[in-house]
Amino acid sequence: MALSNLSLTIGNGEFVALLGTSGCGKSTALNCLAGLLPLTDGSIFLDDRRIDTLPPERRDFGMVFQNYALFPHLTVRQNIGFGLKIKKVAKAEIERRVSAAINLVQLSLHADKHPSQLSGGQQQRVAIARAIVIEPQVVLMDEPLSNLDAKLRHEMRSEIKRLHRELGLTTVYVTHDQEEALSLADRLVVLHDGKVQQIGTPEDVYMNPTNSFVADFMGYRNMISMDLVAGGSAGKYSLRASGLELTASNLFSGAAAGKVRVAIRPEDLLVENALGNNISCTVKSVEYQGKDFAVEVSTEQGITLHIRTPKKLEVGQSTNLTVPSERVLVYPDSDK
Repeated sequence: MALSNLSLTIGNGEFVALLGTSGCGKSTALNCLAGLLPLTDGSIFLDDRRIDTLPPERRDFGMVFQNYALFPHLTVRQNIGFGLKIKKVAKAEIERRVSAAINLVQLSLHADKHPSQLSGGQQQRVAIARAIVIEPQVVLMDEPLSNLDAKLRHEMRSEIKRLHRELGLTTVYVTHDQEEALSLADRLVVLHDGKVQQIGTPEDVYMNPTNSFVADFMGYRNMISMDLVAGGSAGKYSLRASGLELTASNLFSGAAAGKVRVAIRPEDLLVENALGNNISCTVKSVEYQGKDFAVEVSTEQGITLHIRTPKKLEVGQSTNLTVPSERVLVYPDSDK
């Protein structure tokens, strides 16, 4: 995927996640940073030093791959120290750094084992230790947890967060997993079709997506085509669709009177009666999710909505929903 006008400055010690669907350009961006793909335009600087003309081994980056890329015939200790050996670091210094890295990723009991004797999570810890033992200025991680099961992914997220906190390494992390990015990063860069859609803190991107693509990608499953009728009092706006009426206070750039796209998160639709934004509906399906229920409803106007609620509802049951006006996000109709 070709990148278009990607401009990004990353602060020292910052953890930045490149986030998007498959084929959006996030791995392309990472590989350009690493020097594994050539640039056709633009430049890359590390501090004040231009590095896009340098080969990968001279860019002072550590890299963690999706498939771990461990040498099967080498032990954990030898895998971690391989980069230092190639750099011709003194043997005593290699031993010191490798021992420190092994302790840091909590693999002391496995130092003399081979990769085939390790679990997936342990192998990924070896890959991370190998990346940080060379003491790089930047660590690049390309979907490092995608091959792990859900439990291990959660454990390794905590491990990566801990290592970043302790070492303060500047990190660029590629993922398609929103939860992963939200929990790890200081800042998100959302990509689509090779273009940056939004850059911001996890809270800002999650609560205030700048366009309907980002909203949809970040879990705003309820996308409704409505008419923006007029501005109301106190900065609120009236919306209508086939008899459904809503009030919104979050109008994004380009949204004007006429057809608009309205985005609402399932979690923001509350099962209760209210004076404003009251929606009458019938329950169509219910899925138990452990901590809550994923429910699909149909409004009186025939509009399908998705909600998440701790309340147990029954299929066929009539109920009322409401949504705070500030959680009704309005985008231009052309924003698709």
